[in-house]
Amino acid sequence: MTQNIKIQDQEFILHPLGGVFWIEKSLLLISDVHLGKVGHFRKFGAAVPRKAVHQNFLLLDKLVSAFEPFQICFLGDLFHSSLNKEWQLFENWVAKTPAKIVLVAGNHDIIAPEKFEALGIEIFEELVLEEFFLTHHPTEHETLFNFCGHIHPAIKLSGLGRQRLRLPCFFKSKNQMILPAFGTFTGTHTLAPKKEDEIFVIVENKVIKV
Repeated sequence: MTQNIKIQDQEFILHPLGGVFWIEKSLLLISDVHLGKVGHFRKFGAAVPRKAVHQNFLLLDKLVSAFEPFQICFLGDLFHSSLNKEWQLFENWVAKTPAKIVLVAGNHDIIAPEKFEALGIEIFEELVLEEFFLTHHPTEHETLFNFCGHIHPAIKLSGLGRQRLRLPCFFKSKNQMILPAFGTFTGTHTLAPKKEDEIFVIVENKVIKV
């Protein structure tokens, strides 16, 4: 179940896989996929299942199919490490994906820009679209609303008794929304919301405002 939200008089859909779809622009925002991370850890002996390599691509396909966007913007940390075998899988994914793809580079995007450009992917340090400021790191702007990633946000919820849940979320403050990490092998960072913040948790394939 998705969640619709209006920001700066524009319509957005929050998807439980972690993407944000900007309806008016037919633009899909995705952050912190960290492709190559599974291969990187397996290379150094971590017991990560091989099938986890393909999981991100299956989920990307599912998200793209849900919206059929004209354009996809990755908000940084698209590829976690230097080149490894997952790059070829990424090349194949790009080739079969009809949307135009752009990347706002993150701190993990260390692969040479020429490799992305050869796939038709434009790279930016930051991007301004109308009243929105797209970055990897959370960045305050005087007049623009900031979509960003990097943090892998989550919040803790308390239930009956001593039950505690830590759930990934879309973390919205007055002029900013931090997207959850898309990658399946990324971890989270718990944030403490203020009273005025809006939190949309991801739980059981639903986006729920809490």
